[in-house]
Amino acid sequence: MAFLQQLSVSGTLLYCVVAAAALIYFPFLVVGYGRVKVGYDTSAPRALFDKLPAFAQRATWAHENSFESFVLFTAAALMAYVTQVSSPLAAQAAIAYVIARFLYSLFYILNVPLGRSLMFAVGSTTIGTLMILSLAQVSP
Repeated sequence: MAFLQQLSVSGTLLYCVVAAAALIYFPFLVVGYGRVKVGYDTSAPRALFDKLPAFAQRATWAHENSFESFVLFTAAALMAYVTQVSSPLAAQAAIAYVIARFLYSLFYILNVPLGRSLMFAVGSTTIGTLMILSLAQVSP
């Protein structure tokens, strides 16, 4: 995290987009492990879902949700980047998003619903924060 603190707000936003993109695949590694445990069939990978252990099914859902959330975060981060938001709050929000999304996936896989829900709320709040900061930057 010290590395991110040395960056400009714009740099932090861009690095966090890259980190969030990489985090999409964190739960998929767990899905892969679950597939290996039950015997992966390359001819019908989606048909395997019902045979996966519960943790791997939850990891699949976390992976899918990561794509959905990433789209909104990327839009918000790029809004802040394009409007040249320079508030430290924007950098903090972007970093918080990455941390929250990592914990979201972890809590989902470990079946901790309250933790998962709280991290979803934190992630959503950071997206809203970035959008509001961006809109405030361009408001007359």
